[in-house]
Amino acid sequence: MSVSATAALAVAPDASWRALRVRVTEIFLSLQGETSRVGLPTVFVRLTGCPLRCGYCDTAYAFHGGDSLSIDAVLLRVGELAVPRVTVTGGEPLAQKACLPLLELLCDRGCDVSLETSGAIDIAPVDPRVSRIVDVKTPGSGEVARNLWPNLDLLRRHDELKFVLCDRADYEWARALLTERALDARCPVLFSPSHGQLEPRLLAEWILEDRLPVRLQIQIHKLLWGEQPGH
Repeated sequence: MSVSATAALAVAPDASWRALRVRVTEIFLSLQGETSRVGLPTVFVRLTGCPLRCGYCDTAYAFHGGDSLSIDAVLLRVGELAVPRVTVTGGEPLAQKACLPLLELLCDRGCDVSLETSGAIDIAPVDPRVSRIVDVKTPGSGEVARNLWPNLDLLRRHDELKFVLCDRADYEWARALLTERALDARCPVLFSPSHGQLEPRLLAEWILEDRLPVRLQIQIHKLLWGEQPGH
């Protein structure tokens, strides 16, 4: 990030946002472990709280606690880390109403912003400059009933869909949805093996056998740092 862009992040937002606060579990710099931005240095803003309880969740520590921070304070910390790519994640970040102005202000300050969301909350109000990474809940997640299906119709080319797959049944379910809804025509589609449940090589073989137009995604941050928070 340039010096001018970093300085801009330190500028307080319009007065209308000054009173807004978000509950934050952590803000840290790491390599993006997922999506088409995999491997790129990225600032992560992890908001606290989630209404879902997916069986494979790896960030349960973000369900509770955290610190109540002004949006000013979040922008300042992001600017200090001096990287232009920012991912707002959770928990479920859209469960906090102040997430929407936070995303908008990050974009206003020149950041390349992505949002990681469960797909259980309406993504329509999200600033159109944000890349929305929507996690479609499979049967194996235990939360398939929480999918907000109209979200699929809102996807654009710079958004992405992610399926975390626990087993062959999840794979076949996701493959059917991919085909029936022509999801790859809307945006890139990612198939990710649930860590410790589905062997990545096995998922790769299924994708190749069926010639699916999806990207195999393996969480590289777990290969590098395991389950350690802040990475």
